[in-house]
Amino acid sequence: MSFSFFKPSRPKTPQELVKAVKDSLMALDTKTVAEVKALEKALEEVEKNFVIMRCMLSGDGEAEPNMDQVMQLTVEICKEDVLSLFIHKLPILGWEARKDLVHCWCILLRQREGSTYCCVQYIENHFELLDFLVVCYDNKEIALNCGNMLRECIKFPTLAKYILESTSFELFYKYVELPNFDVASDAFATFKFFDMYEKLLTSANYVTRRQSLKLLSEFLLEGPNSDIMKRYILEVRHLKVMMTLLKDSSKNIQISAFHIFKVFVANPNKPREIKVILAKNYEKLLALLCDLSAGKGAEDEQFEEEKELVIKEIERVSHLSNRG
Repeated sequence: MSFSFFKPSRPKTPQELVKAVKDSLMALDTKTVAEVKALEKALEEVEKNFVIMRCMLSGDGEAEPNMDQVMQLTVEICKEDVLSLFIHKLPILGWEARKDLVHCWCILLRQREGSTYCCVQYIENHFELLDFLVVCYDNKEIALNCGNMLRECIKFPTLAKYILESTSFELFYKYVELPNFDVASDAFATFKFFDMYEKLLTSANYVTRRQSLKLLSEFLLEGPNSDIMKRYILEVRHLKVMMTLLKDSSKNIQISAFHIFKVFVANPNKPREIKVILAKNYEKLLALLCDLSAGKGAEDEQFEEEKELVIKEIERVSHLSNRG
């Protein structure tokens, strides 16, 4: 869509634009399904304001954005609680308005006043907005928009940590198996914190390490997620994280790490890089595993059996490597 389609009679100031955006979004509350024409007019007003907002944030193709105005717009959006309206009104918006909103969202979250990311700080004070975005994956009309917005959010550690530790995060287990391929793929792309998940798994904070490892273990070892697990255990960097966690000062974390580590070892189709790492660290791993104990009773017996099998397999890989 051409940005000049909805050209205002005179340029709005950031404050005027935020007021217009807020008023047009709030107007959607007063419209009913029966008032089709009124609703269409309200949605058109929102779309017009979003186009103007997009121009102010990213330029109109001819001129670069005025960064002072961008900052003023960002601050005002947070001050007037418009960020919250963006999320709560997302299901009502039309396709074009949602596209413009996602574009603006990505720019807004990156705006910083001094050392503070204004929008990130706002979301930190309204974490329920993240839960709303996660839940909205169930709505296939807006799922991809929510996915883009969430992935922008999880670039910031405080927001990523909240999503990871929230009960709504467990919904991703369901979303990655949805019959709608586009939505399921997008959900997996979002769930694939696996790249930044490493930061959480190796966090200095014990609770963060334990909780993130627990959720990862539960997810990977669930039968329906076997394909995802098979991809996960092919990556050397994931193996290295588990080996680091085997040395953790917490026994609970060591045990949880072992249950993922054993899958790397038991994989009959281990990539060469995985075999090299296991062989190279054979003696260190042997020492770690020999000291590892699950506790007492039947659970301990099973753990010891698994541990013995893991040690034998690492020993076999090491001998083959030395022979080669």
